[in-house]
Amino acid sequence: MNIAALLTGRGNNTLKDKNILPVLGKPLLYYPAKAAADSSHITRYFASSDDPNILAEAEKVGYTSIARPPELALPTSQHVEAIMHALKCMNEHHDLQPDILVVLLANNGIVKTSWINGCIEQILDDPTISAVVPVNVESDHHPVRAKKMNGDGFLEPFFDLGSTQVSTNRQDLEPCFFLGHNFWVLNVARSVYAEDGQLPWSFMGNRIKPYPVEKVFDVHAREDLALTERWIKDNYEY
Repeated sequence: MNIAALLTGRGNNTLKDKNILPVLGKPLLYYPAKAAADSSHITRYFASSDDPNILAEAEKVGYTSIARPPELALPTSQHVEAIMHALKCMNEHHDLQPDILVVLLANNGIVKTSWINGCIEQILDDPTISAVVPVNVESDHHPVRAKKMNGDGFLEPFFDLGSTQVSTNRQDLEPCFFLGHNFWVLNVARSVYAEDGQLPWSFMGNRIKPYPVEKVFDVHAREDLALTERWIKDNYEY
């Protein structure tokens, strides 16, 4: 099977140049890019961005540049638009139609090569899977405990729970999984091009397998860089 990596990151961010800010002497995007580059399963590497500085740093790790049009790099742009554009460019300009696409987010350094390999191998073992994605098991922020404010300014359940009895003890709740935004492994034909994908990430298809990991967080503020450095020091797979 053709397995490719796609590093994604745009230049227009609240934290200026966050994808290439230094983390232990290397740009942040180096860590997800290198984790995928070290995978024995991946044979082609691409980076999609509107920012030439991001593309230049990705090229240093062996990634082929895909210049993303400005209209696909707005704060309101959807990730699937960048993915679809990149797949089209791979097909038209690089004679490649990946069977499996590993989408990497340039602002997240919490990635291990072993995680990427583990996700890929699940799809290789079962091609009916549409995607395998890292997840955190989280009960403190379980959806049945979530609240919203009504028109009178009072809190009420975010979802209509009907007559369902909900324990206040988190250990009694059904396990809840939150998707990590570090990377996603997509079985392209069954995910990106499927018409029955689960919202809001419809490009993952409808047969999504979880890959539990201990921790995932994005970089949105400078303090997140320090947290990323600490995690890399403790966990980076050299």
